[in-house]
Amino acid sequence: MNFWPAPHVDAPVHATVTLPGSKSITNRALILAALAEGPSTITGALRSRDTNLMIEALRALGARIDGDAETLTVTPAPLTAGTVDCGLAGTVMRFLPPLATLATGDVAFDGDAQARVRPLRTILDALRGLGARIDGDALPFTVHGAGSLRGGAVTIDASGSSQFVSGLLLSAARFDEGITVHHDGKALPSMPHIEMTVEMLRRAEVQVQEPADSRKAQTWVVGPGPIAAVDWDVEPDLSNATPFLAAAAVTGGEISIPHWPRLTTQPGDVIREILVRMGAEARIFDGILTVSGPDRLAGIDIDLHDVGELTPTVAALAALADSPSYLRGIAHLRGHETDRLAALSTEINRLGGNVTETEDGLEIVPAPLTGGRWHSYADHRMATAGAILGLAVPGVEIEDIGTTAKTLPDFVALWERMLDPADQGAVR
Repeated sequence: MNFWPAPHVDAPVHATVTLPGSKSITNRALILAALAEGPSTITGALRSRDTNLMIEALRALGARIDGDAETLTVTPAPLTAGTVDCGLAGTVMRFLPPLATLATGDVAFDGDAQARVRPLRTILDALRGLGARIDGDALPFTVHGAGSLRGGAVTIDASGSSQFVSGLLLSAARFDEGITVHHDGKALPSMPHIEMTVEMLRRAEVQVQEPADSRKAQTWVVGPGPIAAVDWDVEPDLSNATPFLAAAAVTGGEISIPHWPRLTTQPGDVIREILVRMGAEARIFDGILTVSGPDRLAGIDIDLHDVGELTPTVAALAALADSPSYLRGIAHLRGHETDRLAALSTEINRLGGNVTETEDGLEIVPAPLTGGRWHSYADHRMATAGAILGLAVPGVEIEDIGTTAKTLPDFVALWERMLDPADQGAVR
């Protein structure tokens, strides 16, 4: 078992960090491009384990994807039988089964050991209700593609993951009858991700009707028809920016992130509000977000239901604050890459913290922390949360820091260069 000694600093951190593209946008763009009427170009694409798994899966099903680094050309082709390795990528295991129903032949899905316990039955049962034939209710499973899918209306409980809704919507224009997806259950998590899906579908000239107030009437309608080829320009991944911005907050330093979008559907944008509420300053000028850390971090009482992926970063900040924090509305994180609520409480408490898991979140009371081993649970955001704590707590060692390659392959290099005075604060 490999442990990475997390860098510790005694002085404020000052750096500019340039980040690669958004995983969420990249993988949605890849699917829409593979189903489009003609070739599409994706500029600024993230290249990470999750996006590489999506690329290889689409290639296995017949799409042609050329290019290297951050620019990709996707040329659609008839979808065929193949094998899909989902790894631990929720976007692969939940977005590709609907697309696989359009293939001619069987599509076999499998993934990492941890992926085999992630909930998938919601989307698989929905596809069965729309006319698909599928063997299995979790990984591994097989979609018996018939070259088309009837589509129509389906009611699901997507309270476990917004990806169930997005997965159905992304391929629905290619279904014979399109789709009407109605959510019936507890409040939908991560609504910004569904808004991202709808926005991208509309850019591809797909007809989408969404509820005026998605918290009350939760029905989405996608009409059948072609998907236009689009040249996509991918925004930086704002969720991947959060640990770097947190570095400014916990050290009283200053971190700048270039190319911060003025308007975005990415949930990571909410980190600006969170940091300000915890005492930091955040300002955008000329497309550059700069966060300046406070002398002392304040605790926060916040509902993270719509932006649950920020929870590990916020929990790490809260563990270093000078007053209690209450993170609410995130029961669905028990079904993420790992049970993030259990993992965060276990690991922070292992370092001497005082974290209590509640029905729908975490209660974090500040306590003196000491060094020790921090387990990542093969979860990239657990690993980066440990790195944040390591800045303020000497002697933190993080298990499997390489798991950050899921969405940010160069995390260690970026993190260490951020802290290196010889780089004059510029990290690219």
